Amino acid sequence: MATKILPAALERLIEEFGNLPGVGPRTAERYAYAVLRRDPTQAERLARALNELHRRVKTCPVTFALIDAEEEVSPLYTDEARNKQLVCVVEEPLDIVALERTGQYHGTYHVLGGAISPIDGIGPEQLHIPELIERCKNDQVAEIIIATNASVEGESTALFLQRYIQEASLKITISRLARGIPVGVDLEYADQITLTHALEGRRTL
Repeated sequence: MATKILPAALERLIEEFGNLPGVGPRTAERYAYAVLRRDPTQAERLARALNELHRRVKTCPVTFALIDAEEEVSPLYTDEARNKQLVCVVEEPLDIVALERTGQYHGTYHVLGGAISPIDGIGPEQLHIPELIERCKNDQVAEIIIATNASVEGESTALFLQRYIQEASLKITISRLARGIPVGVDLEYADQITLTHALEGRRTL
């Protein structure tokens, strides 16, 4: 029987950190040890934040962005300064954060909830596409900016969306973010200048 090296509680924390995407074994160990070394009150704040996360965050029923539990609809949709006839379609909620940081976009958003990826079992039926079409009708949308990631899955999703919208016989301009975003880079990791150029240079599909 192997000798136990670390306390069980620390090993459990390392294991949980290691379950996060992009966190390898060594990084998980560093995170866990950093929490252990900090003042206990800081660890308690972290624990409270994690405990409240699922209770205090929900999804907007219109845009599918993340909102506070007490909010009915995303403020980025209800804000009168926002142009509801311009909708930027993104894969994930954090993509909104990246675009908002540019300060160049004043329309609304629609979160698909992922991208088409047959290998992962994600098809169009798993995405919020019908809800997007309904919004287009209700808000008399004039332009949709497809801002899916510059990946194989993102491109496939963009092509599907273009065809889906066209088949719905909606008179809407469909544009795609310009190629300022390198292929393979997720939207949330792109810098503000690159995103600004991509927004300004979007092309009509």
